[in-house]
Amino acid sequence: MTEQKYMPSAVRFSFANKVKDYYQLIKFTLSFTVVFSCVICYLLAPKIVTFNLGMILILFLAGMLVTGSANAINQAVEKDTDAQMKRTGGRPVAAGRMSQNEAYTFAFLSGLIGCLMMWYFFNLSSALLSLFSLFLYAFIYTPLKKINSIAVLIGAFPGAIPCLIGWVAGNDDFAVGGWILFGIQFLWQFPHFWAIAWVSHNDYSKVGFKLLPSDKGPTKFTAMQTVMYSVLMIPVGILPHYFGLTGQVSMYILIACNLFMVVQSVRLYIAMDVKSARRVMFSSYIYLPIVLLALLADKIHF
Repeated sequence: MTEQKYMPSAVRFSFANKVKDYYQLIKFTLSFTVVFSCVICYLLAPKIVTFNLGMILILFLAGMLVTGSANAINQAVEKDTDAQMKRTGGRPVAAGRMSQNEAYTFAFLSGLIGCLMMWYFFNLSSALLSLFSLFLYAFIYTPLKKINSIAVLIGAFPGAIPCLIGWVAGNDDFAVGGWILFGIQFLWQFPHFWAIAWVSHNDYSKVGFKLLPSDKGPTKFTAMQTVMYSVLMIPVGILPHYFGLTGQVSMYILIACNLFMVVQSVRLYIAMDVKSARRVMFSSYIYLPIVLLALLADKIHF
């Protein structure tokens, strides 16, 4: 009697823990950010003139499956590395709560289903882009992190491709608008990721990750690279208006946001400390949703 009474509670507890593990496996917050940019860029496509909640939810689910697949492979591959770092030691594969085979099985199924959904509900081009992005992140960027800092450049491509996926899913072409959106998110990743690498430098160095542009770690050269890429974001931010994708108001918002990123990067160059790097990091988190939502709100309908 006692065993039967408490068994449902134990089952519920076990199920909740498993859900939590998969939440961590797919890096839900990161995946959500990636898919958010994909959905916004889908809505920015000229052919999308009405808000279809069903298609948006399908795109969101397919994007989460593909992105979750890439993150699951990343954690399975980096099981031993993650276990050595304070920031990642609690992840399910690294902590031993989930086997590598389970992570790989989930990654295969979710990646396959996600890409098939993109093909069936949208078009072949968006499905192939999704597959390419998954491959680039999981099998090129992930192992390259321990070899050379060029991994950040390689990783910026799958990080920005979701913008192009969203555009192609909505427009079924590779017109200039999609590449502009790709460019905005591509450049954004450098100050964003170098700030993270600066803050986590001790952890990353311990496991052999080479993610800062200087072999000597957080240096003036690294800070200057952050400033340079933040400055490059300014002219690219003008392009959506220049090519008639969005109106003038969003252009001013983008210029203001880009100047804000430049200021934060310059402050890092001057101070050269973790506090300033963390400021760049959090500024970049705020930057992306503001920019994307501003573009969507100011979209020009053809």
